[in-house]
Amino acid sequence: MPPPFDLLPPLLGGLVVTLQLTAGGACVALVLSFAGGLGRLARNAPLRALAGLYIEVFRGTSALVQLFWVYFVLPFFGVDIDAMTAGILVLGLNIGAYGSEVVRGAIQAVPSGQYEAATALNLSRARTIWRIAIPQALPAMIPPAGNLLIELLKTTALVSLIAISELTFVAQTLRADTLRTAEIFSLVLLVYFGVAMVLAYGMRTLEHRLSRWRHPGGYR
Repeated sequence: MPPPFDLLPPLLGGLVVTLQLTAGGACVALVLSFAGGLGRLARNAPLRALAGLYIEVFRGTSALVQLFWVYFVLPFFGVDIDAMTAGILVLGLNIGAYGSEVVRGAIQAVPSGQYEAATALNLSRARTIWRIAIPQALPAMIPPAGNLLIELLKTTALVSLIAISELTFVAQTLRADTLRTAEIFSLVLLVYFGVAMVLAYGMRTLEHRLSRWRHPGGYR
């Protein structure tokens, strides 16, 4: 059996695309997580309803169907989105829906005394959220956010179905050309695992650095 090293260059080329999808999707998800989470906490009822609708729709439907809908259905309404943009958008929308609940839960877990102190200081609700609640909630958000980031990495495999040459698509192409199925997909498993471990380490490091914002009586 020939050594698998000749398979690495094309797989690493696919990995670059996978990392681009992960980074782009993570940026979209980060924005939507805070928008959705804060929207669920808003006093404005229509805003709460809009945030809730977004979260429930994207948590309650298949990411694959969402991807197909954006890429194949939207053109019927005159909205043409290239495959890479569609992949990043759907990944971000999907993970952002789950992230919204992470943000909401972490903010609600901030001790009530912090909000009472802010009220005593005559701080507005917006300043209380951004200056008091979010800095203390950030450390609690990091572990579940790390899980969602790894889930996002794995979900990038779905975009192979719209012909983006990410890691899984390249692996499938190589398998068809070489029939070296065991070697190819063993390497793919190792690559995904290695990247996931790097992401997990990065999130743990970030959590450690943010831990100085934890409240002594809070959620250690």
